[in-house]
Amino acid sequence: MKNNLVPINFLKTPTDNSSTISDLKKFWKIILPLILHREQHFEEIWKNATEEEIFAELVFCIFTPQSKSVICWNAVIDLVRRNMIFCQKDVEIAKVINKVRFRNNKAKYVVEARKFFTINDNIKIRKKLTSFKNVYYLRDWIVQNIKGIGYKEAGHFLRNISIAKDFAILDRHILKNLYIYKIINKIPQTLNVKTYLEIEKKMQNFAKNIKIPMAHLDMLFWCKKTGGIFK
Repeated sequence: MKNNLVPINFLKTPTDNSSTISDLKKFWKIILPLILHREQHFEEIWKNATEEEIFAELVFCIFTPQSKSVICWNAVIDLVRRNMIFCQKDVEIAKVINKVRFRNNKAKYVVEARKFFTINDNIKIRKKLTSFKNVYYLRDWIVQNIKGIGYKEAGHFLRNISIAKDFAILDRHILKNLYIYKIINKIPQTLNVKTYLEIEKKMQNFAKNIKIPMAHLDMLFWCKKTGGIFK
């Protein structure tokens, strides 16, 4: 495999604890260059990445539930360097990703996804991802067919390869901000499909009303809580 995957820097941002719309928009303008830089990176992935590298982005999103993003991406990089994502059994993959939570199950999900996208011993994922009439059908298909991937992870994956920019990626950082800005009345303990899509719609409407692109709002909320922009 030609390995163009590289470590992604955690882009540091100013801290911001404000809770007014005016301050949010000011903060957005301050960090807009960093957001645009990351968006350009996502666009380059779709334009230039190999089939294997796009699959590696999916693997990253399989790893992320209840694990830190930086740890998950480093695990992907390690597997790629060892040439393990595309040929090793799940038990061998699990040994390497020891910092990823629920590593045994997630290693199994990687192997199953690999089989799903393998044709004549080669990963073939681009054609499938571009075969749907809209990104909502595509997201539903990913959730229904790829184990370990829910609506959050599917939206994350499609954002990271620049196929879809208007999905919500509802992790705890985003939900806390949605509550702070009164977009939701409470932070749900669990997210079923109905609740997820309802909150996503509210976030999309909020982004439209304050004239901040949905993808920017996601990164904006995320870095307000974490102090940086990653993947």
